[in-house]
Amino acid sequence: MRCLATLFYIPLQRIILLPMKTILAGLLLSILLSLSPGLAQVVITSPAYPTDSDSCTLIYDAAQGNGELKNVAPPLYAHTGVITNLSTAPSDWKYVVADWNVNIPKIQLTPLGNNLYQLKFKPSVRNYYGVPAAEVIKKMAFVFRNADGSKVGRNSDGSDIFVDIYPDELSVNLVLPSNRDLYLKQGTPISVRAVSPAATQMRLLVNGTEVKSVTGQELTDTLPADNFGADWTRHTVKVIATSGALSVADSFAYTIIPPATVADLPAGLQDGINYPDSATAALVLYAPYKDHVFVIGDFNDWKPERDHYMNVTPDGNRYWLMIGGLTPGQEYIFQYLVDGTLRIGDPYADKVSDPDDQYITAATYPGLKAYPAGKTTGIATYLQPGQEPYAWNTTPFTPPPATDLVIYELLLRDFTAAHDFQSLIDTMDYLKSLGINAIELMPVMEFEGNLSWGYNPNFSFAVDKYYGQKNDLKRLVEEAHLRGMAIILDIVCNHHFGSSPLVRLYWDAANSRPAANSPWFNPVPKHPYNVGYDFNHETPFTRQYMRRLLSYWLEEFHVDGFRFDLSKGFTQKNSYPDDVSLWGQYDASRINILTDYVMALHAVNPNAYAIMEHFADNSEEQVLSSRNMLLWGNLNGNYNEATMGWNAGGKSDFSWISYVKRGWSDPHVVGYMESHDEERLSFKNIAYGNAAVSPWYNVKDTGTSLKRLELAANFFFTIPGPKMIWQFGELGYDYSINSNGGRLAPK
Repeated sequence: MRCLATLFYIPLQRIILLPMKTILAGLLLSILLSLSPGLAQVVITSPAYPTDSDSCTLIYDAAQGNGELKNVAPPLYAHTGVITNLSTAPSDWKYVVADWNVNIPKIQLTPLGNNLYQLKFKPSVRNYYGVPAAEVIKKMAFVFRNADGSKVGRNSDGSDIFVDIYPDELSVNLVLPSNRDLYLKQGTPISVRAVSPAATQMRLLVNGTEVKSVTGQELTDTLPADNFGADWTRHTVKVIATSGALSVADSFAYTIIPPATVADLPAGLQDGINYPDSATAALVLYAPYKDHVFVIGDFNDWKPERDHYMNVTPDGNRYWLMIGGLTPGQEYIFQYLVDGTLRIGDPYADKVSDPDDQYITAATYPGLKAYPAGKTTGIATYLQPGQEPYAWNTTPFTPPPATDLVIYELLLRDFTAAHDFQSLIDTMDYLKSLGINAIELMPVMEFEGNLSWGYNPNFSFAVDKYYGQKNDLKRLVEEAHLRGMAIILDIVCNHHFGSSPLVRLYWDAANSRPAANSPWFNPVPKHPYNVGYDFNHETPFTRQYMRRLLSYWLEEFHVDGFRFDLSKGFTQKNSYPDDVSLWGQYDASRINILTDYVMALHAVNPNAYAIMEHFADNSEEQVLSSRNMLLWGNLNGNYNEATMGWNAGGKSDFSWISYVKRGWSDPHVVGYMESHDEERLSFKNIAYGNAAVSPWYNVKDTGTSLKRLELAANFFFTIPGPKMIWQFGELGYDYSINSNGGRLAPK
């Protein structure tokens, strides 16, 4: 779970006088905006300041926050619990109403139109969650999701959503600023907002001097940050709420910081984490247009400090810092604090610390450090000076010729019960016995959540810990090579998701998309079927990032090549949102982009495979083939029509799997009857097979279906060129792709 209590509350008394189900969604949205001009809120509540005994209504705006549920068809559900006085951290939710992906009416949201949804807590907040009377409810906690949990609505920074629950007695809640320890430049405006539902008067004091007093339950103001003649000095801002003889207070502090020291980047450093020696880390963050950056982490108790204030290069593009005195071999968790509010991990880190790590068992990842809950928010990253290099086996490995590849595509999450690299190593002899000479792993780079296909990446240089440790992956590659088998990684270079530091560094919060000045991303995708946020592959910054990414996995992990997911998306020719025909037309720029990347990986390993999931016009694929690229050849529909016993209109024609039929000079079609994306042959045979051939021959019969799959294999493997099968296809896997709760759900 992620945590950041950054909600704004608006009185809704005027709204709840109307029957909510009869209010037109457009009118409701207009009312909300009129009550809060300029604020893009994720949720609001009625009453605005709920207590645990109140009946409460919550409205969720799916277009706000990270926007992942915007325009997603209902039903949507709330994953919700509470933070109480017994919670040990913001991630320690109590009394969670239902487990993830358990769809019950109690947590189903009522759609109001215009991406607005409603959830009611009756007869009271305490009763809804079933919290004992002796336990104090401090906050309601939320993330929202679609029915199968493949899309999740959170705050714009990827954190969980919290709603404060107020006590019945006098209290004060300092809503803004959300950070209680600010480091600011002189004159920076500080927005202050405090709420005290039972107060009669509220006062605002700076360093003990009153600057504002109001009658009522809410105080707002904007203070200019003043150093009062001294940089790096803490100044205290306090809000006091009173009712009769009673008073309560809350406060925050700010420190004025000078401009960053301008200094050239030391020679030999590159973006990311560098280790000049076994006790030093040199951190470099590419962040043009930003004002200042601190490094926060284990080594300074997550507090911005003068000693960890980053230098800036003369061109203003990079922030850098040398951190010495570290313990060799020790892991440290850290983040960059950018412009006082944005907390991100290092985009080039090889290991991340995520609130979701709590769901990874010690059997999968022994010795995993706990996420620093209560110290920071969002995803953090690791540094570790003095690491012992992996001792690679020196036995030479010659990968199979591309034309002879027999690839086994698998999703590690679903292939073995243990879902880890070691369990795949234990299974390699079985794969070898099938005649497999290459294993293609669906993405193992760090992705959002744990239960994923991996096409929602956020830190592409890190191994996802749900599958094990990075050295476990290296050992897997080594064991495959000892058996004469290549390892191919499915890599996602079309997009990143919202928790990516590259996305978050340049974010247009008003429009919930990458900002126009992002060095890496298009604000609006350039092609149909885009997911996440679309990389602009024509910028030099994206090109540099991708070349380094490809080199890293080849050099650090000794993998033998890549399957490029959604390679047709590496374009700036605009076909968004739905011109699929234009998207697939010959694109000289896209050809040049892909050629550049393939040249980069071949500069590292001339034998590395470059497999494209392209599906563009044959004229373009023919050029890519001539430039030593392999291309996916999907013949699922044709082979499945044959295995089901149908051939109307020549649907069972297999000829397009042949490079000769396509007019190519080289056998570079990676033909397949199944991949992770297609419905399973065996399932469709049994569900839709021809049962009317004769009284004694029925394709829907399991035995007959399997025989027909065997026959299809004879019409498949005998065609020259590389081939691929999907996991368990050799067994006639007959579970639907949509089984067990949906397409992306664990199988």
